[in-house]
Amino acid sequence: MRKNVLKLSVASLFFIGVGVYGQKSDTITKERKIDEVIVVGYGKSTKAKLTDNVAKISSESLKEIPNANFQNAIVGKAAGVRVNQTNGKLESGFNINVRGSASISAGTSPLYVIDGIPMINNDESTNGAAVNPLVTLSATEIESIEILKDASSAAIYGSRGSNGVVLITTKTGRKGKPKLTLNLSQGFSEPTNKVQFLNAKQYVELFLEAGRNVGRESSVITRLNRYSNNTDWQNGVIDTDWQDYIFKKGAVRDADFSVSGGDDKYNYMFTASNNDTQGIIRKNDLDRNTARLNISASPTDKLKLGLNLGFSRTSIDRVSNDNQFTTPMQAIALAPISPAFVDGEPFDGTTYANFLLEDKYASYNTLIKRVTGKLFGEYKILKNLTFNSDFGYDYYNQKEKKYRGKKTPFMSTDGYAFNSWVDTENIIFSNYLSYNLKLGAHNFSAIAGTELNKNRREYGSVTGIRFPSDDFQNIDSAGEINAGGGNTTEYSFFSYFARANYDYQGKYLFKASIRKDGSSRFGKANRYGIFPAFSAGWVLSKEDFLSSSDVISLLKLRASWGKTGNAEIGNFASRDLWNAASYKQLPAIEPVQPESPNLTWEKSSQTDIGLDIGVFNNRVSGEIDFYNKKTNGLLFYQNIPYTSGYSNIYRNIGDMKNTGFEMVINTQNIKKDNFTWDTNFNVAKNNNEITALPDDNRDQIIGNVIRRVGERLDSFYLVEYAGVDPNNGDALFYKNTLNPDGSLDKTKTNDYSEAQRIIAGSSTPDWIAGLTNTVEYKNFDFSFTFYGEFGGNLYNSGGKFMSTSASNGYDNQTVDQMNRWQNPGDITNVPQARLGKGNGVEESTRYLEKNDFVRLRNLSLGYTFNKNLTSSIGVNKLRLYVSAINVLTFTKYSGYDPEARSDTNRGGGGSTFYSAPPAKTVTFGINVNF
Repeated sequence: MRKNVLKLSVASLFFIGVGVYGQKSDTITKERKIDEVIVVGYGKSTKAKLTDNVAKISSESLKEIPNANFQNAIVGKAAGVRVNQTNGKLESGFNINVRGSASISAGTSPLYVIDGIPMINNDESTNGAAVNPLVTLSATEIESIEILKDASSAAIYGSRGSNGVVLITTKTGRKGKPKLTLNLSQGFSEPTNKVQFLNAKQYVELFLEAGRNVGRESSVITRLNRYSNNTDWQNGVIDTDWQDYIFKKGAVRDADFSVSGGDDKYNYMFTASNNDTQGIIRKNDLDRNTARLNISASPTDKLKLGLNLGFSRTSIDRVSNDNQFTTPMQAIALAPISPAFVDGEPFDGTTYANFLLEDKYASYNTLIKRVTGKLFGEYKILKNLTFNSDFGYDYYNQKEKKYRGKKTPFMSTDGYAFNSWVDTENIIFSNYLSYNLKLGAHNFSAIAGTELNKNRREYGSVTGIRFPSDDFQNIDSAGEINAGGGNTTEYSFFSYFARANYDYQGKYLFKASIRKDGSSRFGKANRYGIFPAFSAGWVLSKEDFLSSSDVISLLKLRASWGKTGNAEIGNFASRDLWNAASYKQLPAIEPVQPESPNLTWEKSSQTDIGLDIGVFNNRVSGEIDFYNKKTNGLLFYQNIPYTSGYSNIYRNIGDMKNTGFEMVINTQNIKKDNFTWDTNFNVAKNNNEITALPDDNRDQIIGNVIRRVGERLDSFYLVEYAGVDPNNGDALFYKNTLNPDGSLDKTKTNDYSEAQRIIAGSSTPDWIAGLTNTVEYKNFDFSFTFYGEFGGNLYNSGGKFMSTSASNGYDNQTVDQMNRWQNPGDITNVPQARLGKGNGVEESTRYLEKNDFVRLRNLSLGYTFNKNLTSSIGVNKLRLYVSAINVLTFTKYSGYDPEARSDTNRGGGGSTFYSAPPAKTVTFGINVNF
């Protein structure tokens, strides 16, 4: 199914969901609830009174997702929010963009806030491949996720809100007798796709031909003898499919339980979970244990106290990054005529390093321990005035242990061990007043307060070599400690913030907020920044001319403007820095960075205009938004003359903008006593453009991407491939030089150096869309989510090794290379096989593809037994279910997966390099409530 041609359009997906909306319901429809509680910064609101653009994802959307990363549940659920896992490794980070990238060199991830605590979200991996720090959080803890998308909602977080804010609220107890919930599930995983490579017969045929074409057939035979361990490769005695060794059948086991309860004076929630995931890549496994206790009590009518406390322990067995020969995925480059093992030992005569040697004689583990907690108090000073005090703490500890035995590839000593550890503490102390007043039709609320955020990080590492044997792998067994290091860094923020809301009769809505942030990260001349925001709403459906309408249930016009910032550039970018050094074995210090006293935040200003609409008693409802986000003062590490004593300095130079459109449609297709069907459809388009760059808008070329004024961020900049000369099999390229009239010369050439690079696409899609359907029929429940991306490109940086028609070394080739040119007159896109001559292997659009796709992302089917059958055994609810993730993918993309990216960013943004596909997982489970 995966290789089906992509014929599903956004519109067709929508009609799949709402095709039977016109069927009549025999039940009385009622207005869709618009007083749903929405969590916003330092408070709550309702959907009816919201003047901002906030997307909410409830716990119902998070449950039964068979994946260790809760961010998977966001995919396709929020308009304008793009979520991509880097690749199929379990610890792999997520690339999340809210309304496009708002920065170039500073951070682009949203700010995550759990129960009011800004979370530590730094990648602390030491091997070049990211570890997702939020893998420590279990979806079973989460009550809801709110994504603050526009600046008016995010501006309350000031200098850290430019990339959006993700508010995570954990579960709390409810009034009533104790309630116990148990969930057990078992899942099975496999890759979403495998790429077909040459078998032994095809490999021999292609490489012998490639050798003959350049007069090197005898040297090819010598190589084939070596790679085959001198077996009968002519008759295909050995035909190894290396993907059988790379990939394995994965498994996901989840177990979690919770107990909760409370009364008028107190409530509590305790939850614990275990996730044991065996990945689809050999030797990549994860085991996570979490626990959370949330309690609150009201000793008096005026005082409320509470504690939120979470703990997690996550152990990950890892493999090398995508750019290492010892990573499993690079085994696809090995010749199929090579045996994987000889006499029980991994064969060491393969084309490149046999990763099975690393697999057998090396280990690599990352252990993360995390504690998050909040103590809070709420005191009602007056009837309408409340004082809140919150003390939050986030502790992140990560240890990495790597051991490589003497038989591992490229090992020049008797074993190697590397240990590292990092401790990060984040402390947040917030105090604010809340005021609410209702006078007739006038409603007024306000908050005002201060917040202190201090963060401290300590890091250390040690390296040892020369071990007596592989039985001794701890660092203290090393014969020589040959390296070590450590550092400490910290930063602090101090902030003032205020927000006021006013509405009249629920028809005219106004909001204003302001935050003043001071940060140790920025220059002494610009240490404080001010971030204001304003928004307004007009509920037209409450006006006399619409209030009696039988069709329009809700019509609200919204408009907002706000300013936010981005402070993610490191802790000392503005400082005059000196480093410890040595000179002739004597201690010394040396200058490494000049002071930049005017350095300050990147600032984004965003305007949003939106319309909320509901018709037919809100059986159909939706939102339409248009936004314009401009980022000024982009942070760049700019070159300066060496005569200054330095080479670079951080400066605020550069501008960028994102403009876009978002639409959300919710429908209640069928609403009967025993049959309901709801649909959510969202679609978004984002246009990104760089509007100013340093050095008089000079192009910045980094690998295969370019930053150019007027173009999208990190557009692909490549020579344009023109196919194959049918007369001689030469690879051709378009010259694309400028003609006198300013047009491009589309003459073809077989001389790569004569061709000029052009902008050939972008890694970011033009459109993203999601479709979720939820059906309940009697005791059955069924839901599924489609997600799609359209208009983006993906560059295969490994293509010049794996798809070269045997013209660049002895790497095994993708099977399409058998369609190479062989005789004059052949019409093909694959050049003649010329071993070692690099016929068409240069960086070009030959390896650039559209990666449009539609994916059945999540699917769940459950059955809940009648309560009268389960109550006799003390069970309030018993539900059996099957759920799945990444079920089907419809795409024309020819690689492993249209979402898989290189975890080392090799080749620039939007490139893949021996990158593993995500997992397709099917899970069977049981929910029990007592």
